Amino acid sequence: MHVQDSHWSSASALAAGGATMSAATGDGRGNGSRTTPLRVDAQRNLEHVLRAAREVFGELGYGAPMEDVARRARVGVGTVYRRFPSKDVLVRRIAEEETSRLTDQARAALGQEDEPWSALSRFLRTSVASGAGRLLPPQVLRVSVGEEGPGGARVPQQRTQPGSTELRLVPEEPVAVVSVPAPVVAADDDAGTSALLEVVGQLVERARAAGELRPDVSVSDVLLVIATAAPSLPDAAQQAAASARLLDILLEGLRSRPA
Repeated sequence: MHVQDSHWSSASALAAGGATMSAATGDGRGNGSRTTPLRVDAQRNLEHVLRAAREVFGELGYGAPMEDVARRARVGVGTVYRRFPSKDVLVRRIAEEETSRLTDQARAALGQEDEPWSALSRFLRTSVASGAGRLLPPQVLRVSVGEEGPGGARVPQQRTQPGSTELRLVPEEPVAVVSVPAPVVAADDDAGTSALLEVVGQLVERARAAGELRPDVSVSDVLLVIATAAPSLPDAAQQAAASARLLDILLEGLRSRPA
């Protein structure tokens, strides 16, 4: 997963892109401005761009160019840049939405499943089926080893290699597992990440306390399962089947077995 890091912390206001836009008015010299609601076609274009960005980034990673997003949305690249002045702004918007989506899925599993293992496995199946692993926000993988989530659930560390901009996930030993670019993360990103880690931590702790989850499994392991069990394949049916099969295998590895 590849994310540019130059504007993440400064561009959230530009990414909001919801209800208003600025337009020049008056005498043709561009010396006046007003705020007006988005036109119907502009709102439709925004929705197309966001849908296309999620598809393109899900298939190709966050390193995919803006031109690919515009092509998928069937708009000019200038239209994309009018709504999102840089690629980082668009990436951040998609990542924030994915964090919120994952958090909602985890809360739904907590609230609707009485059995701890059923709740955890439901969350994993829902997240993998939605393609969340291909859009897992990089800040979710940013927390240092030794930091505790709810119930003592450890979350992963990323370590910068000398002379490199990449960060490498290490569970407890300095062995690279997953690598992602290093974003600059703002306070609101941290809030969304914290909410996700908290609710996933509750799922993990409940399953562990019930003796249904291996005692060494942490929040980081659960997030890595989501990322690992979401391969990007050209055929949708093949992709769904591969994800389901891989997740079945990974769930067997997470589950506690009687001695």
